[in-house]
Amino acid sequence: MPKILIVDDERTTVKLLQTLLEMDGFEVLNAARGQEALEVAQKTPPDAFLVDYRLVDMTGLDLIAALRNQPAFAQTPIVMASGLDMEEQALAAGANLFLIKPFEPNKLADIFYDLLK
Repeated sequence: MPKILIVDDERTTVKLLQTLLEMDGFEVLNAARGQEALEVAQKTPPDAFLVDYRLVDMTGLDLIAALRNQPAFAQTPIVMASGLDMEEQALAAGANLFLIKPFEPNKLADIFYDLLK
């Protein structure tokens, strides 16, 4: 069962995405802050990340850069989501894919299955 770490401080969003991903066969971990995400990832390495741009303690871009600097996550798929159109910045920071909010939550499983092939 592939593990996805959702990093977002919007609890309602996280709960919805977690429910949908679990129904599609994923194990879901979550973290509300960037530093918490780094700690969770070290303890229980995920197979992929879903990172929001706006986090309380850092930006999603900063988190992606921090993950990419760790050998364990240098190749782990990362999807970044934001209401702002910042696809270029997200890809430059190391994201594999950028989703502009609002996105189709029920297409998320297919996106992750494609990235994990």
